[in-house]
Amino acid sequence: MVKVFLKGLTTGLILQIAIGPIFFYLVNITLQKTLMDGLFAVFAVTIVDYLYILLAIAGVGKILEKEKTKEILGLVSSVILILFGLYMAISTANMINTDLTMISQSQTIFTSFISAFILTISSPLTIVFWTGVFAAKSIEYSFTKKQLLVFGLSAGLATLLFLGSSILVLTVFKTSIPLTVVRAANLVVGLVLILYGIIRAIKISRMVAASIISTPEKNECG
Repeated sequence: MVKVFLKGLTTGLILQIAIGPIFFYLVNITLQKTLMDGLFAVFAVTIVDYLYILLAIAGVGKILEKEKTKEILGLVSSVILILFGLYMAISTANMINTDLTMISQSQTIFTSFISAFILTISSPLTIVFWTGVFAAKSIEYSFTKKQLLVFGLSAGLATLLFLGSSILVLTVFKTSIPLTVVRAANLVVGLVLILYGIIRAIKISRMVAASIISTPEKNECG
C-alpha cells in the first residue's frame, strides 16, 4: 500500500505542475490578506478535490461524460469564472485608496474559504478528468478498488502539499512586495479568470453549434 500511496502522491504532484486559475486566485488571496486566509483557501480547494476524486472513483464521471451534460456544466463554470474575474477587476478600483491592513480586516477567513470553495467546485468536469486518470492508472498498475482509493487519497494530498507550500513561501516574501504590485496582481488574476472563462465558453459554444449542425445531417442519412 505504501507504493500505491507514493504513486498517487507522485501523480498528484506532477498534475499540480499544470498551474491554472485556481492557483493564481489563491496567490492573490495571500497577497491581499493573511497567511491564514491563504491556507483556509487551500483547505477549501483540497476538500473539493477530494470530493471530486471520491465521486470519480464511485463512477459518477461516467454520467458526466455525456456530451449534453458536459456542455451545460462547462458553460455554467465558464460564467462563474467570468463573474469572479469581473468582481476582482472591479475590486481593484476600490483598492486605490486602501492599504493591505484595511483589506485584511474587511473580509474574514470564512470569506476566503467560501470564495475558493465556490470557484473550485464550479468545475465539476474535474470529475471526468480524475475518472480518466484513475482508469489509466488502474489498467497500468492493475489496482484493486481498495488500492485505487488509496491512490486517489494520496493524489488529493498533493493539492494540499503543493498549494500549501506555495502559500507559505509567498508569505515569506510578502512583506517586500509593494502595494502597487498587489493591486496589479489583483487586476491580472481577474483578467486571467475572465479570459479563461470566455475561451472555455467559446469552445463549448462551438461544440454545441457543431453538434446542432451534425444532427440534421445524421437524420438525413438515416
